[in-house]
Order: sequence, then structure tokens, then C-alpha cells
Amino acid sequence: MNYQLLWKGALFSVSSVLALGAAQAAPLNVMTEDYPPFNMQGEGGKIVGLSTEVVEELFKRAGVEYKITLMPWKRAYEDTLSTPNTALYSTTRTPERETLFKWVGPLVNNNWVFFSSSTANISIKSLDDAKQYSVGGYNGDAAAEYLKAQGFSKLQLAANDTANVKKLEAGRIDLWATGQYLAPYLANKEKAANPKPVFVFKETQMSLAFNKDTPDELIKKLNEILAAMKADGTIEKINAKYQ
Repeated sequence: MNYQLLWKGALFSVSSVLALGAAQAAPLNVMTEDYPPFNMQGEGGKIVGLSTEVVEELFKRAGVEYKITLMPWKRAYEDTLSTPNTALYSTTRTPERETLFKWVGPLVNNNWVFFSSSTANISIKSLDDAKQYSVGGYNGDAAAEYLKAQGFSKLQLAANDTANVKKLEAGRIDLWATGQYLAPYLANKEKAANPKPVFVFKETQMSLAFNKDTPDELIKKLNEILAAMKADGTIEKINAKYQ
């Protein structure tokens, strides 16, 4: 038996574990935005929502210490890009973002939809059909970035998606491009008429994006735990609470 090889192998394994532990010595700084029903501020300032429940259970099973902070999307996105030991959810995984982060997911499904006001009579059969209309989005949002790339010249970007509720109702935009769950939630919150879904322009999923300095071992471990959560029905149970 080659005891020297066994000793080297054991030493490598211990070193790997110690390195991973050292990388997680400080609590992970997890950032998110106000994007109901996935992530939002609840009673007493607690951050809640569908994605939040998935993330909390994921880190609990992994034994990862963390702190979640709610902030504007653009700032959270830029901080996660530039700062080690950070993560961001709920983040749409796009080709443009693929190499900017390390990914755990998907956490949830979230189709992008064009909504009109409840009284409008707009018919859209394709993405190109929508280009004739003024479309509301918000700064830094993946859906807005996608529409920009598709050549939408009448795109109006607000500071946040809540502003688009009033803009749509007042006729300042013809269409509102946002997530399928978010539009009715925000309309109800702002006591506005429920917007009308007109066209699903992209089927998407949202994930947990980590700063690129995050150890690959941690990313692998979290993806394995997330897969187990899907297999044992945990994800399905969380989803059911928000339907």
C-alpha cells in the first residue's frame, strides 16, 4: 500500500475543507430588491417572499451563515459584481450575465409579460408587434435590458417598477414589461386597476448569483442541495403558498 499517496490525499482533503471553511468565516452578504412576491419587506422589516424562503432553506441545509439586505436593484447588482463574499437574488440568468457571476439555481420560474391597462384594446402576436408601442420598464432590470437588445426604441425606464403602475393607468405608457406575478401584486398594492396580460414575450427563470470569487466547492454544494430540495418536494410546497 502506498502510504505516502494516502497521506497526500488525506492532506489535500483536509486542506480543501479548511479552505472552504475559511472562505465562509464571515457571514455571506446576500442582497435582494423589492420584487414581490419573490423578495419583499414584510412585517417588522423582515425580508420575505417565495425566493427568500427557498434561499433561507438552502442556506440552512448547507450550514451557511448569511445576512440578507434589501436595496435598489442596480446598487445590489453592482455590489455583487465587485465585492467578494456577496450574492444576489432573484437574478435572471441571461447570456450577457453568464460569465459575470457564479450561479446557483434556478430558484423560481418568472415569465416576462407585456401588460396593458384594463381598458386598452391592444393585440400582440409577436415581439415585433410590440415595438410600435411605448413600453415601461425600470433601470437595470433584465427584461428592460432584453427589450433594448431587441431594438425597442420607445422604452421608458423608471427608477423602480412600482412607478409603472401609475404610468400605465395614466396612459403615459401603452405597455408595461414585467414579471407575470409582479404586475398584479403591485397594482393591488397601489390600489390601481388590475393590468391586462397581453403577451408573454420570454419564459425565464431566476437564480442566486454569486460574486466570481466564491469558491467552486460552495457553488457545487449549494446546487446539489437545491436539487435535493426539488426532489423532496420542498420547492413545490413553497411555490404552492404563493399561488
